[in-house]
Amino acid sequence: MPITISIRTRLIWKLSSIPCKFSPSCSHSNTVSSTQTSPIEPPISDEIFKSGPKLGSYKVGDSTFYSLIENYANSGEFASLEMVFDRMKRERRVFIEKSFILVFKSYGKSHLPEKAVDLFYRMVGEFQCRPTVRSFNSVLNVIIQAGLYSRALEFHSDVVVGTKKILPNVLTFNLVIKAMCRLGLIDRAIEVFREMPVWNCAPDVFTYCTLMDGLCKENRIDEAVLLLDEMQTEGCFPSSVTFNVLINGLCKKGDLSRAAKLVDNMFLKGCVPNEVTYNTLIHGLCLKGKLDKAISLLGRMVLYKCVPNDVTYGTIINGLVKQGRAVDGVQVMISMVERGHHMNEYVFSILISGLFKEGKSEEAMRLWKEMLEKGCKLNTVVYSALIDGFCREGKPDDAKEILSEMVTKGFMPNAFTYSSLMRGFFKTGNSHKAILVWKEMANNNCMHNEVCYSVLINGLCEDGKLKEAMMVWKQMLARGYKPDVVSYSSMIHGLCNAGSVEKGLKLFNEMLCRDSVSQPDVITYNILFNALCKQHSISHAIDLLNNMLDQGCDPDLVTCNIFLKALKEKLNPPQDGSLFLDELVLRLYKRQRIVAASKIVEVMLQKFLPLKASTWERVVRELCKPRKIQAAINKCWSELFC
Repeated sequence: MPITISIRTRLIWKLSSIPCKFSPSCSHSNTVSSTQTSPIEPPISDEIFKSGPKLGSYKVGDSTFYSLIENYANSGEFASLEMVFDRMKRERRVFIEKSFILVFKSYGKSHLPEKAVDLFYRMVGEFQCRPTVRSFNSVLNVIIQAGLYSRALEFHSDVVVGTKKILPNVLTFNLVIKAMCRLGLIDRAIEVFREMPVWNCAPDVFTYCTLMDGLCKENRIDEAVLLLDEMQTEGCFPSSVTFNVLINGLCKKGDLSRAAKLVDNMFLKGCVPNEVTYNTLIHGLCLKGKLDKAISLLGRMVLYKCVPNDVTYGTIINGLVKQGRAVDGVQVMISMVERGHHMNEYVFSILISGLFKEGKSEEAMRLWKEMLEKGCKLNTVVYSALIDGFCREGKPDDAKEILSEMVTKGFMPNAFTYSSLMRGFFKTGNSHKAILVWKEMANNNCMHNEVCYSVLINGLCEDGKLKEAMMVWKQMLARGYKPDVVSYSSMIHGLCNAGSVEKGLKLFNEMLCRDSVSQPDVITYNILFNALCKQHSISHAIDLLNNMLDQGCDPDLVTCNIFLKALKEKLNPPQDGSLFLDELVLRLYKRQRIVAASKIVEVMLQKFLPLKASTWERVVRELCKPRKIQAAINKCWSELFC
């Protein structure tokens, strides 16, 4: 103990001669002047090495060097580390692998992966320390943690496959599989996984979890589930994390029944569902719109002594708001507070936005005041929700005042904030003020994105300013932004209103060649149906309707009304449209789009249009089947979670 204290004390006293770290006030000129009056001290004082014991091939003071390396690595003093390494080389000291691993980890914390790679390659030639798989895995992990997955695979290929001086272990394979999965190279990851026995490495639970997660993210859920069976056959027992990965994948896919069976399987395997399991299931139920079951599952979660957290409540509140049940969301929030949970800004912004969307502005403002009274921290997201709410209420000038307050308090508006304000001004017919907001956005160095362009184009087209909208459209394309379905639909609407239906159709055909974000929706089709029918081109409109059905887009009430009006007013003799809608129901039925077919039947009943008995029989018979299945599923869920 006295020796340790002596070394530590002298480390503090004697290392003051090392530049920069311990004498930051000393510049180069000061150092030169001081050497004229005092003898030059060595970079590291010799006195601190005198207490080190003699042990085998190690020299006196070696342990102190290792302590220095550890201290400098922990503090990230890489310049000082190099000085220690240089002195150790001059004095022919023994370098140990443990010291290098500490430095590798330090490079990782400082986000310097290439420095770690360089040091790894220097270990043998410069420091006469042969690296093992521990050093290699440490560097590989540093590269992966930095998100350089391709570089990690390149490093692995060079060291393991190329030089063959490192024998990989299970951790090596886990890291490589992780990198491949992050790059979407799932098939290659599976190949590496199957090669593990050749290297006498048995996959562990982390290997299986990593591969399962990669498969789930590529929507290959069935293969991931098969891996669960395989790992148990191989004697590797799944953990809660394993099940959570699969449950998350199934919930995102919407396969809640299989997710529920996995939860049952968890209990059989002795794995207790945790907060992540329940949060994942609740999120899946909310995505499917099964809010009542999500709330029921929340009760079961508490029953099993699994404490709901902010994520749990936030997920349920978000689901309720999306279903237009913001008031119920407020009740869940009250329950959340009663249980001792602190309401965060995310939950407040969701509820405020939801209440405004439902036209409950008074309740939204009460919640805003309550938020301020409770001392909840304001941020850009909460302010943006309030600004969007005022704009929905037709009060963009009030929203502009809130924006000014927001900036005064140091919160910078984002693209969503400005888009809401522009939309609000366009909605009230103040296109001039909306354009000023667009310019203000640019002056404040807030980048315009696709949504901003979409709002501006839609507003200009609605205001009849097609020429200006076209200029914005060209600017958007010139800057590399891809128009979304709203931008395309707005331009098509503007062109059709100006009588340029052919140009609108040309733009529509361009949409069909784009990615999924820009594919036409029912609103796009309805714009063109209306324009073509006004031009007496009903046959062309019907051809476009067939194209719409082939693209998997279902007609709505507006679609029906457009064609019913055209058949009644544009044909001679006029038709009531019953045969047309009957045929449309049959086409949807043949494509197994039963829900869409039933909606057309509902329109016909509302308008007292007769439906053929054969068509009626087909649709009703098909609708009854899933209801029986749904009843059985509801019963299963009730037994599982109620």
